[in-house]
Amino acid sequence: MPCIIEITVKETRGSAPREAGTRMWVSAAETRGTIGGGNLEYSALRIAREMLLAGESRKERRFALGDSLGQCCGGSVTLRFALMDDFPVQREERFHVVLFGAGHVGKEVARILGRLPCSVSWIDSRPDAFPASVDANTTVRIDEEPAWLADDAPAGAMVLVMTHSHALDLDIVERALRRSDLGFVGLIGSETKAAKFRAQLLRKNVPVEKLVCPIGLFKGGKHPAEVAVSAVAQLLTLQAVPVAVRTGV
Repeated sequence: MPCIIEITVKETRGSAPREAGTRMWVSAAETRGTIGGGNLEYSALRIAREMLLAGESRKERRFALGDSLGQCCGGSVTLRFALMDDFPVQREERFHVVLFGAGHVGKEVARILGRLPCSVSWIDSRPDAFPASVDANTTVRIDEEPAWLADDAPAGAMVLVMTHSHALDLDIVERALRRSDLGFVGLIGSETKAAKFRAQLLRKNVPVEKLVCPIGLFKGGKHPAEVAVSAVAQLLTLQAVPVAVRTGV
């Protein structure tokens, strides 16, 4: 087995590229993960590979993120270096997204989420709608009754609804909103669609306060990739909000 150096951000002070707990792994020929790039990461890679050559197993270094390092963050970072036998198999997952719909926007959303520290349940009733392969953090679920899978979403999950059918969208949203423990319920669509859905849901005594429609941090862009970037950015902003606040429980 190859020898690996695990680099962990042990502590940060002031402004820093990544938060404490962030990790990356370095072998003689490969790196996985990132602690923020730039000269900080370059220096860390050099130290890790020097440790591999020297047979060192543990080290700790503090870096001031100023002119001497060629970075202007202004804070400081303490890195811990530790020898491992091999790259870890576990994935870093900070949040869970349940994505309903494998259309053009759904595919773009899945591509972006596949590169983020999250787990994704990607749901559609059409087997041929999915790409031939998905990222390691993504599980494809094919079901003739996708709305029922809203009941299976883990507590705190963020739900994005963007199927090929407005009727199906409504069914999924209804089941999601009847739960009180989800972190986000977002629906793709216009203000007009949002108003119609809210009116129909209220007639069924479904609480609509948590429904977010239209989705996204910025409005106007209609290209699938633009919509996807905007929607995922909205999810990321919510990660700074405690789960209990987002879910209301």
